Amino acid sequence: MGIRILIADDEAVVRMDLHEMLEESGYEVVGEASNGKRAVELGKELKPDLAILDIRMPEMSGLECAEILMEEGIATLILTAYTDREFVERAKEAGVLAYLVKPFTKESLVPAIEMAMARFRELQELRKEVSSLKEALEARKLVERAKGLLMKHLGISEEDAYRYLQKRSMEYRKPLKEIAQAIIIALEIKE
Repeated sequence: MGIRILIADDEAVVRMDLHEMLEESGYEVVGEASNGKRAVELGKELKPDLAILDIRMPEMSGLECAEILMEEGIATLILTAYTDREFVERAKEAGVLAYLVKPFTKESLVPAIEMAMARFRELQELRKEVSSLKEALEARKLVERAKGLLMKHLGISEEDAYRYLQKRSMEYRKPLKEIAQAIIIALEIKE
């Protein structure tokens, strides 16, 4: 399966059982922590694919860990004895991808891990898409601004201004966005 996992639970027996179940299921356990602070340190150091976190741990809760680790690009799954709606809501707000209630079995653990990893991959793809769309929008705004400046300074049509930008882009072998930025800088200095 190739999924690298970090375990964090303040109960040694739970960590040991979890470690055994994970390895029997073909996962690689790369680290274990008995408190939240250490879980975050190990997450940043070891860069696991997934962190399985107890919701209540000394020094830092599993939910606080989840928020930090998700920012580090690590999927998170909460393992807890608490089924209160409040905990579930807080887990959703923290970005937790799965919530597994103790006592757990290998039969319930594996699907929770697979669902968490699938959701995490989807989330990563969406983030890439959003980033790409933001870049495209930024480039589009620059091109529109450069066209406006060219139309004003050269007295040409919008179509001719765009062709001017395209021609410079091909001539200098630079992306249209870079040409637009250079033109904006040059023409705004003249104003």
